[in-house]
Amino acid sequence: MRSDIEIAQAAQLVPIVELARDKLGLPASALSPYGHFKAKLSLDHLASLDRPDGKLVLVTAITPTPAGEGKTTTAVGLGDALQRIGKRPVIALREPSLGPVFGMKGGAAGGGYAQVVPMEDINLHFTGDFHAISLAHNLLAALIDNHLHHGNALDLDSRRITWRRVIDMNDRALRDITIGLGGAANGFPRQDGFDIVAASEVMAILCLASSLSDLKDRLGSIVVGETRGRRPVHARELLAHGAMAVLLRDALAPNLVQTLEQTPAIIHGGPFGNIAHGCNSAIGTRAALKLGDYVVTEAGFGADLGAEKFIDIKCRKAGLRPDCAVIVATVRALKYHGGVDLKALAAEDLGALDKGIGNLERHLNNVRNHFGLPCVVAINRFAQDTPNELELVRQRMAHHGAPVVGAEHFARGGAGAEDLARTVVALVESGAANVRYLYDNAEPLWQKMKAIATKLYGASEITADTKVRAKIKRLEEQGFGRYPVCVAKTQYSFSTDPLLRGAPSGHVVNVRDVRLAAGAEFVVMVCGDIMTMPGLPAEPSATSIDLDASGRIVGLF
Repeated sequence: MRSDIEIAQAAQLVPIVELARDKLGLPASALSPYGHFKAKLSLDHLASLDRPDGKLVLVTAITPTPAGEGKTTTAVGLGDALQRIGKRPVIALREPSLGPVFGMKGGAAGGGYAQVVPMEDINLHFTGDFHAISLAHNLLAALIDNHLHHGNALDLDSRRITWRRVIDMNDRALRDITIGLGGAANGFPRQDGFDIVAASEVMAILCLASSLSDLKDRLGSIVVGETRGRRPVHARELLAHGAMAVLLRDALAPNLVQTLEQTPAIIHGGPFGNIAHGCNSAIGTRAALKLGDYVVTEAGFGADLGAEKFIDIKCRKAGLRPDCAVIVATVRALKYHGGVDLKALAAEDLGALDKGIGNLERHLNNVRNHFGLPCVVAINRFAQDTPNELELVRQRMAHHGAPVVGAEHFARGGAGAEDLARTVVALVESGAANVRYLYDNAEPLWQKMKAIATKLYGASEITADTKVRAKIKRLEEQGFGRYPVCVAKTQYSFSTDPLLRGAPSGHVVNVRDVRLAAGAEFVVMVCGDIMTMPGLPAEPSATSIDLDASGRIVGLF
């Protein structure tokens, strides 16, 4: 089979203006094209649309493994399949980060014959949204140090500045740095550091903002640190939010592209699911709901991280009500959760599979019973999957009353996911969704974190040292206690130990740090050994990416 990039480069794309006209009923004036095959959608035109909302389908997954699950690929394949059975779907996804593209995770454009295109553009600079976010974020950082240099009228305590810098690349050397060296002309030396752009609060703000005015207000609400008297200092006090909004004006408009089968796809925003809230922009999702009768979206990593933040943060803030969920799994990944070594996953092992299905069961229980969404389990098929293994999954899920559908979209495109599409339509039309949140806004922050850990992760308790508990208390005293909680945690386990597979229970979740995102309006609870600036692996993907003699990109997946 050809590589992802070879398949993408061989695709016959429809000019984006024609796609918008024929599939979405949008005039050319509603688009700002970036070349022939991608465009920004006009915020003014989107705001003027008087159409009923479509149905919202969340694609989530089991706990991710090195064996792969294919959540984005399934979302794309499902969108193509819905189009094939006569629906008007729009796919709503996140943008890739350059760090993982040149690191080890890869991009976020799907794979095989279920991709969004132009794949190279999407996985690289795209329409410049990440660049704009990094500039707006770092402008605020520069204004903070400039304020300190020129007299510090706000009495900002340089020891309590919480606003770090960002860059859209994996670089462990930038995690903890010292700035301001070289004498008085270069400002005051202090400890600082870089996060990756996907972890920036500006990214979260862009993805939760409802309009340009809301964006500007949220930027002004960013807390950059405290005074020596422990009063929070906001970005608006530095007069930073106006210029930041200018840099983000075009980035707030959602991006329109297409799949290999010319299904419209809105790709906008890209917060990571393990260190941020892991969802595409609310504006992008709302636009898709106005433009299609079915919207297929996804949330980062497994349902314990992605679906939880999708419901408790994004849906709560944006007023969204999903109609059903698709939980993606592979037989290979389930056997890995059952203890099979990565190199032995091709061999049939019903015992390990039976054990590993416990991970799927917990995710299913969480999505159905805690969030109130009807679910279908999508088995992303591999050639090595045996009939006995597939039947075992069906039997175990039948006990829960959950349909199991095998899908072959990676190899066959939308044709390989038509059964999944029909099952999704049936679930949506059943009207069984009864969406609910895991906790109430009025609950204390500690109780919100405990609800997530004990109800979703299977933990027995949560812990934190006295400094962290004091931080939480101070945030509540400052009026931030009504915010939802965004957990920063390893994606590889229900616990905080990435090596603990399956569905562990009775473990303890330690809250190592607490960070306020006042503009995004949530509180980040950092649990376990999680980094907001990833490092590169021993063999980065960057070493295989190149240009051939004709200037064509090669090696990009």
